[in-house]
Amino acid sequence: MDSQGQTTSLQRLQNVEKRVVRVLELAGGVMDELANPMGPRKEFINNHCGEFMKLIKDIQVTLRDEIKSACEYRPFEKCDYSSRISNEICCKKLEYILSQLDEMKRTIDEYHGTA
Repeated sequence: MDSQGQTTSLQRLQNVEKRVVRVLELAGGVMDELANPMGPRKEFINNHCGEFMKLIKDIQVTLRDEIKSACEYRPFEKCDYSSRISNEICCKKLEYILSQLDEMKRTIDEYHGTA
């Protein structure tokens, strides 16, 4: 992986971070709307949930690609222990994030199923 590939990967991960922040903002907005004493506005909820689900999908795809790329990356063929362990730890962290996002999606799907 060359320096441009690394920069591109870092930029993709930074974009994922921005999307995660937006996802949290959307979830907070929906929670505020659901707590509205006048009752939630259906169109507002639907728009936010639609954007939420699109962002979750985009995040999952990008993270899966980055996990695959990180796990395949071997900087030195004969001396890669440190890098390999570091990549494996990063992969586990990203897999954990994906599992948390999957759980959030399941919760949203259950909410839509009961609504």
